[in-house]
Amino acid sequence: MQGTATVLNLASIVTHHARLRPDREAIVWNNVRITYAELDKLSNRVANALVKMGIGHGDKVALNCVNVPYFPILYYGIIKAGAAVVPICVLFTPDEIEYHLRDSDAKAVFVFEGTPELPMGRYTKEAFDRVDSCEHLVVLTADMMGASPIEGHKTLTQITFDQSETFETFPTSPDDTCAILYTSGTTGQPKGAELSHMNILFNAQAAWSLHFSSVDFTREDQQTVLITLPLFHTTGQTAQMNAQIFAGNRVVLLPRFDAASVLNTFRDEKINFWTGVPTMYWALLKHVEESGIDVAPFAASLKVVSSGGAPMPVEVMKQFEEKFGVRILEGYGLSETSPIATFNHPEVPSRAGTVGQPLYGIEVKCVDDDDNEVPRGERGEVVIRGHNVMKGYYKRPEATAEAFKNGWFHTGDIGTMDDDGFLSIVDRKKDMILRGGYNVYPRQLEEVIITHEAVSLCAVIGVPDERLGEEVKAFVVLKQGYELAETDLIEWCKARIAANKYPRHVEIRSELPVGNTGKIFKRALKEEVAREAH
Repeated sequence: MQGTATVLNLASIVTHHARLRPDREAIVWNNVRITYAELDKLSNRVANALVKMGIGHGDKVALNCVNVPYFPILYYGIIKAGAAVVPICVLFTPDEIEYHLRDSDAKAVFVFEGTPELPMGRYTKEAFDRVDSCEHLVVLTADMMGASPIEGHKTLTQITFDQSETFETFPTSPDDTCAILYTSGTTGQPKGAELSHMNILFNAQAAWSLHFSSVDFTREDQQTVLITLPLFHTTGQTAQMNAQIFAGNRVVLLPRFDAASVLNTFRDEKINFWTGVPTMYWALLKHVEESGIDVAPFAASLKVVSSGGAPMPVEVMKQFEEKFGVRILEGYGLSETSPIATFNHPEVPSRAGTVGQPLYGIEVKCVDDDDNEVPRGERGEVVIRGHNVMKGYYKRPEATAEAFKNGWFHTGDIGTMDDDGFLSIVDRKKDMILRGGYNVYPRQLEEVIITHEAVSLCAVIGVPDERLGEEVKAFVVLKQGYELAETDLIEWCKARIAANKYPRHVEIRSELPVGNTGKIFKRALKEEVAREAH
């Protein structure tokens, strides 16, 4: 007897809750409140419009949008049509946008009009005009009924106003491509990680259950999550938006991170869950310290917070948990792993300095250069296999083969695994400093330096050195009201860090550069050092 093909489409999570609880709020942004029924209908209109444009199964659609309701409406509409979403960083230049449109074979791009400070619309138009294979540009206006600010191109309202609110979701298979997420491109051009419907749906379910199981909620309770991480990034997109829509919860959007706005939203929207990168936690603590506010009213509804994207300094974690009375659950993953691979599971006590244990169905180990597993406690490259690992890099069979040596995805991260399977990320393989033949791991040094009473934030990189190849340099931000000589900090480090590792150079700054996801942008520091050397 002939079998029936398995159907799995991520957008079914919207339709499911539109049937069960149509009047529940799904998306909140300022005074905009969108129910599950409305989200379903609006995304159906998008899917119908795409089909009318000749876009469907297997096509790619780019989305350049900040954290506003347009993003989830378009995201699920594109997926309902059977196409794959290609999220684009809202900070990209025209050249970078052109690269992503061309490399992904996008047939259409939807872009938020932007502002003079964030000229997304103008930059996307410049890029679109250079890419003949991209056939449609649709504008998302700040005023939904406003005219298009880009001459010759229609708005989303114009292409959807006469479309039906019903749509039969395309029956994609579990392995069909759902989204292409581009890596940050620390070396060479960014590569597009192809994530399947199964990759993303399983990871969303896991992300929700990891948070849900740690608090006293029933399935009838509607929880509220605040998303400040950009939705174009894998963590905001799946570990938060998809996870909470999967659960039928309430998603509150903030277009940009600001410590005061986040705290006010915690209080006003009664936020239960929030995920940030370490620099966001540091900024909240700094704001509380400098303003002298009482944290209690702002943290009253907060049940669980989590961190990812970069290693969380143990000192920052301790200070936040003491101030806010909420445990930080730290996890680890990459765009290529949908994203979560390991997590400090709520039912097990967290281990400070680790990113927890693997999720169900996922295997993680640390290996040497010959792909042999290293003994527990020893450093090795982190490799992963499981349902969360991408299909491969789009149109890059060689890069895919290299990343999947011996059947495991090679992350490029250096880690250690303890006897109970808790993973610690030591550093990026490519961030490791080779000083006079010795391996120096910046994360290890940063954990020590940040314990100095005057230090608020730090980043350690390798700088060129004629004798040793590389020398260690620390960039440091001081706490408000503190003064510290750079030479004094070097002496302090010398007493606490091995002679072959402590920083010989220290530079005190008022701030450190951060990337588009809020992580400290070490590449900018390295590029600055390289320019100065010339």
